[in-house]
Amino acid sequence: MTGISAARVIVTGAGKGIGREISSHLTELGAKVIAVSRSAVDLVSLREQIGCETITADLADAEHARRAAEHAGDADLLVNNAGISIPQPAMQTTIDAFDRTIAINVRAAMIFSQIFAGNLIRRGKGGAIVNVSSQASKVALADHLAYCASKGALDQLTRVLALELGPHNIRVNSVNPTVTLTPMGKMAWGDPAKSGPMLAKIPLGKFADPIDVAHAVAFLLSDQSRMITGVTLPVDGGFLAT
Repeated sequence: MTGISAARVIVTGAGKGIGREISSHLTELGAKVIAVSRSAVDLVSLREQIGCETITADLADAEHARRAAEHAGDADLLVNNAGISIPQPAMQTTIDAFDRTIAINVRAAMIFSQIFAGNLIRRGKGGAIVNVSSQASKVALADHLAYCASKGALDQLTRVLALELGPHNIRVNSVNPTVTLTPMGKMAWGDPAKSGPMLAKIPLGKFADPIDVAHAVAFLLSDQSRMITGVTLPVDGGFLAT
């Protein structure tokens, strides 16, 4: 895919789930992936699978995130995929859970974007950033106060970065998936009593697979989307249309 083949792409949260699928797909398209994850074990297996560079870092720590972004060095593309969810009822949401969710889902994306874009500007190069957000940025989900707040913030981070980095030919977009059937997603949504009501709200009648998200990310990174910036692209089977 034009703009991805031979590009250096940083992918955070690359060890598992959606991030792992994104890393694998981009490698298939000819990119050289720099994979960032908290789990060294996951990175070892990913490197054996796709031949990527690896960086181990806990992105909940701002200084660890900054060092990881600096260590990644010059790159052409960035995917801010790292994210967590700590389900708690709104009235029982703890400060620790809220702060950790914001730190990983939003602050780490800001830090990586600042350093990545700063390097591009220094080199006089254009590029693209894709943030992996969620349909939870658009609708309220019970027991997900911190997560919904973080993804709403990530969408706004996307828009402001698109506004300010556009003059440097750096595009910034997000993808906003519905429930995605990673191994963890299958465990969380395997009970028909839980999945049924959600599926009933999706016109296509199915949840997303990780490759569905990876395809959308690749499109937004590629030159095929060269006039697209500042968008939050649903990958939700029509959920937000209902």
